[in-house]
Amino acid sequence: MTFPNPLIPGFSPDPSVVLADGVYYLVTSTFEYLPGIPVYRSTDLVTWTHIGNVATRPEQAGVDDVTTGGGVWAPTIRYRDGVFYVIVTIAMSPRGCVVFTTTDPAGPWSDGITIEGVDGIDPDLAWDEDGTAYVTFSGLSTSGEQMGQHPGIQQVRVDLAAGKALEMPRSLWSGTGLKFPEAPHLYRRGDYWYLLIAEGGTERGHSVSVARGPAAEGPFEGHPANPVLSARSTSRPIQNTGHGDLVATPAGGTALVLLGVRPLGLTQSFSPLGRETFITPVSWDDGWPQPEPVRLAPRNAVDERNAVDEEVFDFADPSALADPGWLAVRTTPESVASVRDGRLAITGQAGLGDPHPQFVGRRQRHLTAAVSATVDASSGAGGLAARYDEEHWICLEARGTVVTARAHVAGITQSWQATVPAGDVELRLEMTLPSAGFGFVAMGGDRIRLLAAGTLVTELDGRYWTSETCASFTGRVIGLYASAGTVSFADFRYRGADA
Repeated sequence: MTFPNPLIPGFSPDPSVVLADGVYYLVTSTFEYLPGIPVYRSTDLVTWTHIGNVATRPEQAGVDDVTTGGGVWAPTIRYRDGVFYVIVTIAMSPRGCVVFTTTDPAGPWSDGITIEGVDGIDPDLAWDEDGTAYVTFSGLSTSGEQMGQHPGIQQVRVDLAAGKALEMPRSLWSGTGLKFPEAPHLYRRGDYWYLLIAEGGTERGHSVSVARGPAAEGPFEGHPANPVLSARSTSRPIQNTGHGDLVATPAGGTALVLLGVRPLGLTQSFSPLGRETFITPVSWDDGWPQPEPVRLAPRNAVDERNAVDEEVFDFADPSALADPGWLAVRTTPESVASVRDGRLAITGQAGLGDPHPQFVGRRQRHLTAAVSATVDASSGAGGLAARYDEEHWICLEARGTVVTARAHVAGITQSWQATVPAGDVELRLEMTLPSAGFGFVAMGGDRIRLLAAGTLVTELDGRYWTSETCASFTGRVIGLYASAGTVSFADFRYRGADA
């Protein structure tokens, strides 16, 4: 079987996957964005549909006041006796380690139960033959007096209904000694229990290591050739490979779903889309899983019908904002924007540098992409923006007949202006690959062109809005916003092509 890679493009880190009654379901992290934890469905591990989100109500996630980089970290999805479970850490939030349940992965999901006694990140959920539930997690503390301390991979037996650990955490196997042992997943296969973890940090040193033992509680013995997967010190087009979850394939084999990035340029330095979801086949040798190196396989190479990905949202359709791919920052899209009188309206209260901007967007999913919107800013100020976080964003902001392009990086802002006709104006962002030749351009990031009414306002080096520069766990989200007054939008268009 040929898998497309990336499997889920754009801001889609920390994937977890489960096979339930012949259907695959996959979830990823969302950090400070809502709705939280997208749910994707597939029958073949190749074609995926975004069917909903776990945290669609603000009270489920509790990310209103989390710092940038906090929030919804590394969910695990599992299935047992007709019920789907998602266990996740909501970092730097009172919610802590939460388990959500449903019988329909499209939702709605439960409000979630906090599991007291699990102070860590990246929780996994598994059951032994007797039905005992185990939460295995990375011991990094994200709150309280122990914040920042990391005792390695931990495990507790839990009472899911009561929401509590039944014992003090015990230490399991924590890898080969590389930094940040995390992302544990526990599986039973044949005579062994397998413990899969990530280590080396989620940057270029990221890797996958595995151990096995006779019981869910161990003791665990590491694979003699750990780490079994890493792209570190290579020039592979997919870097930072790690944080994996094993799953059976339709053909009866095994695959590893994991995260990675696609860095650009001669030096592979900058990844505009952030951490994405990839997949790679796994063979078994002497009872050990051996993942293959993660190979780039754009969807247009796997299926020429997917050469171009195009989305058009015409806000004459009142249901356009109901699509599950819309995101807002620390709140829900419907609390920021509304569709009325054939347009989407946003009323601005703060700019893009605010922790709670009036912004609704969608993931940039392709390295080559064009995004546009038709904007009426006669009663306010706002337009089209690409956001990494409060400190890293670019925008085309219309106010009356003046459009201002702004580029904001770590407290520094530069701006350019253009005059446009009154009324509706098309604002457009175009992202293209850097030059293939030698020189400064080839060493940088993607090229970002900002256009108003068909006129180029400025062109930027996209290295300043990448996961490496922003040191962000997310990825580029491109969308609509208002900073003052009420701004209305007739449409939003996205067109991307795999490179």
